[in-house]
Amino acid sequence: MTDHSVQPGKPGREAVIRRLRDHGITPTQQRVEIARVLFERPQHLSAEQVLARVNARESLVSKATVYNTLGLFARKGLVREIVVDPSKLFYDSNTSPHHHLFDMDSGQLRDVELGQVDIGPLPDLPEGARVQGVDVIIRVRQEAAE
Repeated sequence: MTDHSVQPGKPGREAVIRRLRDHGITPTQQRVEIARVLFERPQHLSAEQVLARVNARESLVSKATVYNTLGLFARKGLVREIVVDPSKLFYDSNTSPHHHLFDMDSGQLRDVELGQVDIGPLPDLPEGARVQGVDVIIRVRQEAAE
């Protein structure tokens, strides 16, 4: 596959279209606008944040379109879905292997390099199964001042 990675900054429309096509996604106007928001820089955004940013750019996209498009992007490998708790889902534009640190007080999610987390031996897998990945989310909260 050709590398049509989008450079940080305001990604050009043509580069985004090529990247969508490389992942087997038809580049509709709404998908291109959503992708341009996601690929401005490595970041973690909720669907609501994507919706607000796309609509702030004079493009009107529905909430359903954003959710459906983000789901498609995740299935096709353009973004990673990061579930930090049952009610909080982020879309990560960095699809390379890495872990996360989630600040429960601020709601911020940041990347943690693989080498910063030691993972011991994995349990025996069921017959015929193979590991697809290991995702670690470190959840932190500020200690209460005494």
